[in-house]
Amino acid sequence: MDYIKAFAVGGLICALVQILMDKTKLMPGRIMVLLVVMGTILGAVGLYPPLLEWAGAGAGVPLLGFGNTLWKGVKEAVDSEGFLGIFKGGLTASSAGICGALVFGYLASLIFRPKMKE
Repeated sequence: MDYIKAFAVGGLICALVQILMDKTKLMPGRIMVLLVVMGTILGAVGLYPPLLEWAGAGAGVPLLGFGNTLWKGVKEAVDSEGFLGIFKGGLTASSAGICGALVFGYLASLIFRPKMKE
């Protein structure tokens, strides 16, 4: 049942974003930023953690989950380190995901030989 919930929530998020891309003139980069900011706001007001607990990876893997992770990191760092935590917390909390994206992106570029668009 956990897999079905994760698939349904992740699929719903992806479907809503696809509708947003198809029905508006927003560029993909702006939509990505919108999702991260929405995840941060939902985490700040306390709505995202219950969804994350219920849906698991279906809510944690999309960009909404990244925004929530940034928020949690900043909140914990501000509580423990004060003002400096604003700058350190988000990167500390999401460092594994950011590092993974860089490493796997680099490996993919070695395997598939990307070319610049003209």
